[in-house]
Amino acid sequence: MLAWRVIRPGSGLACVSDPLPSPSEGELLLRVKACGVCRTDLHIADGDLPPHRPRVVPGHEVVGTVVRAAEGFAAGDRVGVAWLRGTCGRCRYCLRGAENLCPSSIYTGWDADGGYAEYCTVPAAYAHRLPPGYSDAELAPLLCAGIIGYRALRRASVPAGGTLGIYGFGGSAHLTAQVALARGITVHVITRDAGARALALDLGVATARGTASVPPEPLDSAILFAPAGELVLPALAALGRGGTLAVAGIHLSDIPPLNYQRHLFQERRLCSVTANTRKDAADFLRFAGEHRLRVTSKRYPLDAADRALADLAADRVTGAAVLLA
Repeated sequence: MLAWRVIRPGSGLACVSDPLPSPSEGELLLRVKACGVCRTDLHIADGDLPPHRPRVVPGHEVVGTVVRAAEGFAAGDRVGVAWLRGTCGRCRYCLRGAENLCPSSIYTGWDADGGYAEYCTVPAAYAHRLPPGYSDAELAPLLCAGIIGYRALRRASVPAGGTLGIYGFGGSAHLTAQVALARGITVHVITRDAGARALALDLGVATARGTASVPPEPLDSAILFAPAGELVLPALAALGRGGTLAVAGIHLSDIPPLNYQRHLFQERRLCSVTANTRKDAADFLRFAGEHRLRVTSKRYPLDAADRALADLAADRVTGAAVLLA
């Protein structure tokens, strides 16, 4: 099968011919139909995140068809594979419903081969049933961009009818904005990309401005999607009293020094978002089934995965990027 591997972090992807993966007990073998291209894949390929598996196949937004079944699934089922691949189920975090914080957690496309390939495996207990009414290419970004954005929205603690600032407007943000809008939240977008600002306005946000601008009103909450630590300070400064800023990325450049009075006083909060739980995924995919989300994507054939990742790095993608096998 065709697959893309990170042979040496920092040197891009290499296209290889591999044998089909052999699923372990309790795992599904999937024929990959579509795989989203996430900025986390870029961090793994560039070496921003430490390697966990030598020569790993990245990709953790996978839509596939079951070829070899396991408990709960049958051959031919369409299922999704997300970032979280396994947890211990016994630690204090797992037992209190915070499996995303499990110290033994493992991840698709980092600890195990992912979806930049024609076939992949997934533990049946971590495979996701998918909502109807979406194409494979539309579903793929939901499996990380959508899920992580959904968790970030929860972490941001937006009050009913409140105001939300979104900093950076890519694959995850354009889905999160739609969830917020469906809940009656006023959304203001700050992003450097003019195409992304146009998309945000087309989706119905109140304002979309460049990174040198400030939102037109105090924010109850904000989410930082851009991996730019320097945006933490203006995002905090834009919060009203008691506001929360959630940082949604797995990697962030250094944050400049904070000024306590300007950035944190009046009970402003700064929090991070770490992976997702299976409940986050189930809740979001249920929401996507009940509210038809508009998934904006740029599509690439699987044999152009290196180009897709390069386009993402150069901000040449509006919305999400998706590989089609």
